[in-house]
Amino acid sequence: MTQNISIADRTKALAIRIVKACTFLDEKPGVCRTLSKQLLRSGTSIGANVRETQSSQSDKDFLSKLEIPLKEERETEYWLEILIESELVEKTKFESLLQETREVGKILVASTRKIKDKINNRN
Repeated sequence: MTQNISIADRTKALAIRIVKACTFLDEKPGVCRTLSKQLLRSGTSIGANVRETQSSQSDKDFLSKLEIPLKEERETEYWLEILIESELVEKTKFESLLQETREVGKILVASTRKIKDKINNRN
């Protein structure tokens, strides 16, 4: 990934990868389909919620909105780990998706810390 890509674009690209992964999972029977639905909800929600932060009315509103995609990222990471560790998918096929999810999580954590510091320094 390019260093200059915005978090909104990066989370949208992640959502597209999640959609493709879930399309693959939906072709498998049983548990994979159920987990696919969970992964699809949380994984696509990250970008949608990041996009929503653009409508924030204050720093506190921004922080509140930004914590939602962070929670969704953690849930997405969880479902990917379950799929990999339970050997429902080949680790090699899903490892880069898990890595990108974690990278997005790190960016979101750094962003929430930065905005918290900004809010706290005003008080």
